[in-house]
Amino acid sequence: MSSLIMYNMKQKVEEQRNVDKMLSDYGTYHFNQANFIIQVIFLPLLIFSLMGLITATPFPYLAFLGKYNMFINWFSIVLALAIYYYLKQSPLLSYIMLFTFGALYFFIVQLEYVEQAGGIKLWEISLLIFVVSLLFLLLGNQNEEHKLPLSQFWKKIIIGPIWLWSLVLKRFNLKY
Repeated sequence: MSSLIMYNMKQKVEEQRNVDKMLSDYGTYHFNQANFIIQVIFLPLLIFSLMGLITATPFPYLAFLGKYNMFINWFSIVLALAIYYYLKQSPLLSYIMLFTFGALYFFIVQLEYVEQAGGIKLWEISLLIFVVSLLFLLLGNQNEEHKLPLSQFWKKIIIGPIWLWSLVLKRFNLKY
């Protein structure tokens, strides 16, 4: 009888989608309540700061783009790759991330306007947010019983935003 139960459990694990496995794995590093709160606050800030740093990186002028040159930058390329990656994992999560990136990019554009008006530079504020967010995320990881290895930190960061959204979707009993 126990072999039948083990077979059914094994079959359920095999049927689990890749995105479910990744999100479950990411969640194993975030059981501590303080670290969870840190993730909710500082993970989006880290993503925002990375977007700002990538956007602030100069992009070469490409004559064949003509008037559309201003719409292409390093972030638009990274965005396309990220959305493609998320789409392969879960279409719904990729759409949500596209909307999320769009909302965050609105604030990056606002920071570019501040820079053009003589205010703080986009890369400076992005770097400051990046350093603070990274420190909090690393400190939060230290509170965990099961710590995320530093060698996997950057690989797991791309999963973090969809992990947060998956928690919201689960709260409302929506399948992703």
